[in-house]
Amino acid sequence: MFDIGLQEMLVIGVLALLVFGPSKLPELGRMVGRAMREFRRASDEFRSTVETNLHINDIDPPTPTPEPAPLEMPVPLPSETEAALVETTAVATAVAEEHGEPFCAQRGSRIFHRRDCTWVRRIPEPERSYMKTMAEARDAGLATCPVCEPWEPA
Repeated sequence: MFDIGLQEMLVIGVLALLVFGPSKLPELGRMVGRAMREFRRASDEFRSTVETNLHINDIDPPTPTPEPAPLEMPVPLPSETEAALVETTAVATAVAEEHGEPFCAQRGSRIFHRRDCTWVRRIPEPERSYMKTMAEARDAGLATCPVCEPWEPA
């Protein structure tokens, strides 16, 4: 690390012996050893904390879904556009209300989400667990999602 050879170590030892004396040298060595041990322990703890925080939000990438073939549709008239928009909104609401519970979490995770959170789409259906209230989620030991910040209507 520092490329210190035997001769350099002997010179440093002799200088330390002359400066600190034979009675203080063992105490000084213990102090340096303790300081190095504390520094190593603190750096290991810091490294593990950073690694834990970096991996807490990692999720598996969503599986690619095959895109349906484009359908040839006639150009809708303005009234047909409004009807299509209403129909699309109704379909999205029906899919969102498939499970009546407003909160969702992945089995084995530490975070729960509102049902309409973007992260819920990344959780495979078999791994989802649904909760009716925030109290139920908190009793299970789950924390709120930092993205959607779940809340209960009054």
